[in-house]
Amino acid sequence: MEQYIVSARKYRPSTFDSVVGQQALTTTLKNAITAERLAHAYLFCGSRGVGKTSCARIFAKTINCTNRTASGEACNECDSCRQFNENRSLNIIELDAASHNGVDDMKSLIEQVMVPPSVGRYRVFIIDEVHMLTSQAFNAFLKTLEEPPGYVVFILATTEKHKIIPTILSRCQIYDFNRISISDMVAHMQRVAASEGIQAEASALNVIAQKADGAMRDALSIFDQVAASSGGNITYAATIENLNVLDHGYYSRLVDAFVAQDVPAALLIYKEIRAKGFDSQFFINGLGLYMRDLMVASDPSTICLLEAPDNIRAEMAERAAKLHPTFLYKAMELCNDADFNFRQASNKQFLIELTLIRLCQLLSPSPDESGSGGGQLKPLVAAATPVAAAAPGVPQGTAAPAVQPQRVQEPAVRYKAVEPQAPQSHGPAHTIGSFSLRRPARAAAEPEKPAEAPVAAQKRQAAYSDADIASAWGRCVAQYSSEPVLSSTLSAIEPVRARGDSFVLSVSSSIQLDILSKEINGLEQKLRQAVGNDDISLEVRLVEGDLPSSLWTDDQVLSAVLEKHPGLADFMAKYKMRLM
Repeated sequence: MEQYIVSARKYRPSTFDSVVGQQALTTTLKNAITAERLAHAYLFCGSRGVGKTSCARIFAKTINCTNRTASGEACNECDSCRQFNENRSLNIIELDAASHNGVDDMKSLIEQVMVPPSVGRYRVFIIDEVHMLTSQAFNAFLKTLEEPPGYVVFILATTEKHKIIPTILSRCQIYDFNRISISDMVAHMQRVAASEGIQAEASALNVIAQKADGAMRDALSIFDQVAASSGGNITYAATIENLNVLDHGYYSRLVDAFVAQDVPAALLIYKEIRAKGFDSQFFINGLGLYMRDLMVASDPSTICLLEAPDNIRAEMAERAAKLHPTFLYKAMELCNDADFNFRQASNKQFLIELTLIRLCQLLSPSPDESGSGGGQLKPLVAAATPVAAAAPGVPQGTAAPAVQPQRVQEPAVRYKAVEPQAPQSHGPAHTIGSFSLRRPARAAAEPEKPAEAPVAAQKRQAAYSDADIASAWGRCVAQYSSEPVLSSTLSAIEPVRARGDSFVLSVSSSIQLDILSKEINGLEQKLRQAVGNDDISLEVRLVEGDLPSSLWTDDQVLSAVLEKHPGLADFMAKYKMRLM
């Protein structure tokens, strides 16, 4: 029976062309060999499993080959190549600096340097994990490294270049190896699977590549593990189960719960994840990365940053298109805060559950932008007294004399509504606190063209009541059912008559204000169409109401106390006291 060899050893690169993910570096080495421009010392740096030692062995084999191919590779037929392939070459000496890191080991190495090659042109000394050498060993090695015999080439390999003293770095040509990309690892594993007769799904190999974290050796080890557990049929489900990886389906369901503002669903999904044995910090990190992937997938110019198969990219892009960018930014920030506070939290489960609740409230009307306030606001409704429509003869933007302004009623959660102002003649505004973003004046303000009929004669000016507006608004909201974020936002508010044909949409979240400001023109046209009156105008206002004291933040409590007891401010300044 043939002895089993793990894939990481069996498919270890033997030529420069077979090295995965280091094309620029291997091309440089091949060109240097072809041009006979060899340095006496090289330093190969990079993370684990990226091919440092493999490239060193290939380089040593190639420079001693007596009959190189036209592409600059070793021939595998000369005496030097055969000795190398059979592991009996005396010209290639490998030293593990992790276990041979003293001065005596360096003295022994220097003695071997004095022996010329028996076959071939060069003796190559490969020192792996060179950063493990002691300071004394480095100093003993310096002179030989700087001026070795002409037949000696040193190749130092390390995963931690910053631990090597500058005097060593200055004597070497330094090559930094890249982390191997997911696409390169997947392509290589597909070749290995085809060679071994193993069926492997691309999505499963993508999970393995992500788990390997840029190391080809780790990817092949995981590949062998999953192939053994699945009987040679590597499927996505088998890979997820074997590697204990949290499926993106959970994150997708959580995003749906956030958009629907469904707190119980989010908490139940988290309970299901914990029941499967996943660590809470691992989960919140994964959720943050999923939000990041949605963010980069939302823009065609950044979707290349999403390392995933094409079908996953398309799915993520479709989902991201339905989410507002501000929602994604805030969600990423909340996940990052939870991860930062996880170690200090005494009740870690409560921390994660609180984060999920705040994520569900991001799209809810709340007193602050973080979603941490006192729950969802009820829709703002107009007073029960009906208001007559503006008289047909009254110019656009001017209230009819018989119409009295109505006040926006205070919602049930006791937020103080903003007193709506009379619309100005130059068009309605989107009010943000004390600032105003004016929309361009409507077509009625443009100069009339003599050849055309008067604009006013073409306007629809059907009479309507507040009940008609409420009914038409419901029909307008129903047209946005395919856009869950916008639909959810519109369902929570109602237009309230300010004066004449001007209506106010009051929101209490800057996220909602941002969303509606982009859609206000389309909403206005839909409402005019539904009612049959072109004089109707809409404006969005951010309600900055007063909270009951029971819902005040720490800063608000402190401000109220300082206002009532001014002397406390001097006391706090004297003893350098502040809120934590």
